[in-house]
Amino acid sequence: MGKIKVWGQLLIAPAALAVIFTVLFYADNKYQTPPPYGKSGMIVLDGRDLEQGRPIFLIDGWLLTDGRVTDKPTYIGEFSNLQRGDLSVSPHGQARYRLTLRYEGAPRIVSVDFPQLSTWYTISLDGTQIAQGKGRERIAFWLRPGDHALVVETLSKQGYYSGMYFPPALGMAGTISLAGDVQSFAYALAFLLPLTLAVFTLFLWQTGGSFSRWFGLLCCCYALYMFRYFVFLFSMPVVQDWFWIQSLALYGLCFCVVRLTALASGAVDGGAWKWMRAVLLALPGVMLLLCLLIPVLPWAVFVHGKLTDIYYMFTFGCAIFFAVRGIMAQSWESRYTLAGCSVFGAGLFANLIFSNRFEPIYFFWQFEWCGLLLVLLFGAMMVSRNRRILRENDALTNHLEEQVKKRTEEVTLLLNERKAFFSDMAHDLKAPVFATRSFIEAIRRSGIGVDMELRNYLDQAEAKQVEMARRLQGLSAINELDKIDGERVRVSIRELLSEIYAAHHGEAEVRSVYLVVKRPKEDAFLMAQPEKLDILFENLIYNALKVTPRNGRITVSARIADGKIRMIVEDNGCGIPKEELPFVFQRFYVGANSKGTGTGLGLYIVQGIVRELGGTIRVQSELGEGTRFAMEFPQDI
Repeated sequence: MGKIKVWGQLLIAPAALAVIFTVLFYADNKYQTPPPYGKSGMIVLDGRDLEQGRPIFLIDGWLLTDGRVTDKPTYIGEFSNLQRGDLSVSPHGQARYRLTLRYEGAPRIVSVDFPQLSTWYTISLDGTQIAQGKGRERIAFWLRPGDHALVVETLSKQGYYSGMYFPPALGMAGTISLAGDVQSFAYALAFLLPLTLAVFTLFLWQTGGSFSRWFGLLCCCYALYMFRYFVFLFSMPVVQDWFWIQSLALYGLCFCVVRLTALASGAVDGGAWKWMRAVLLALPGVMLLLCLLIPVLPWAVFVHGKLTDIYYMFTFGCAIFFAVRGIMAQSWESRYTLAGCSVFGAGLFANLIFSNRFEPIYFFWQFEWCGLLLVLLFGAMMVSRNRRILRENDALTNHLEEQVKKRTEEVTLLLNERKAFFSDMAHDLKAPVFATRSFIEAIRRSGIGVDMELRNYLDQAEAKQVEMARRLQGLSAINELDKIDGERVRVSIRELLSEIYAAHHGEAEVRSVYLVVKRPKEDAFLMAQPEKLDILFENLIYNALKVTPRNGRITVSARIADGKIRMIVEDNGCGIPKEELPFVFQRFYVGANSKGTGTGLGLYIVQGIVRELGGTIRVQSELGEGTRFAMEFPQDI
């Protein structure tokens, strides 16, 4: 059913556009306006024609004079150039268009608007030149009763348009201005809207990938094409050469449509895309070359026109091919690409059907309407695509959060089980370990059957028992540390140093060691668990007391700088051998100064607490001069 619904767009979209184009053909078409009409070189007007509130389009009744004909009756838009179907003559050259305005009514000021003259022109009224230049022209003059000769002379040397191809409009100044203002507003909107979308896609170029880049280029091509209105409106210096830029913009727009459709189908790496891309790039080159050859090869303008139609039809076929591929592959974007193909095809066929029969009064040509709809369609596709990606990212993020939460709970449970296991193991092993030591001492004291060999065995067993006891003691210390699981609180450094002094100065005095605490002038705060801070400094000061001689000194100080808290514990004891420094923080490592007294876990626990607080710790020592432990913690602001 989904595919049937998508395929239904092939009928719905063209049918809707056919209705829209039919309405435009009768409601916004210069060639469908009511009389007066020109005939045999004259158009007859009266006051009521000018007062009806709509422009009078000077389409019929003109007399054309060029190098081959004199006063040939024609209507504006009948021929796109001066060749007029004869491929043996040049499409360029000089031409003169003459129309007599016969007015019956009161004198009044009127305006005549020439919308697009892509050649040099001279406009005369009653034999007096009133305008000259290139681009768009609007003239105003007194229209008095009688006959007035309006003459437009053109000179063209390049391009595929020549002569006067777009009908001028005659009317009261306010009527002409209103029509021009409405059309200017419409073209400004059609220019700025895709340009805004193109600028917006710049922010998606890094995250949106190829879709965003090609959609942005599509918008730029359409905006550039629609800018032609303002090139002629303001008679910019590039008027005569604008056909080059206009052609490139159209070719680029077509290429972007096919590229986006191919991306949506997922077939951009296939052989079909590669040869289609080659044709889509080669044909514009041939057509631009033909434009260069038009002044010297008259038939080139005819071939150029046919190749242009072939190029548009080929583009339409490529887009349909990839849209169908997208539908078969169940591409999410296929609904948009298929609608885009329908719009593109409708524009092409409208161009063929209404050729030389339609020119807008207030808004756009059919192909321009289709281009705007394409921009909006692909824009909607981009919005929907980005919303879908965001939803998928949110779903993935939520899934990851759930997985992380689940894994965290599993790890926490595992850690708790490990803590309980080691706690039980340490408790259960204490009795047999210390009982073994008692048995060894009992055997020694009895002396029965204790020879030299047995004494050696007892010494080895006792050494192993002492090592086991030391490790059990360390294991108990780690278990006690793990039990501290309260929340971190804001700890004052000045208060912490005061508590350190209060807790350890008594023991230092007993050992005849001076304990000096230097508090910083300004207080700072550290987020930590106070119990773990007590363990940290207890281990450092206890180690220092063991190696500091009588009348020695242990100094604990703190300094605040650059958002960091630097705390130092140093002594002037015996120091640590240089070769032992890399190992002092290793678990169960006991240095030469602590043999028989240490568990090898004190500094290991100290380093663990420091890292848990987001800090670092370094040790410096010289034999006979002392040891310095420097810690750095992040300050809580």
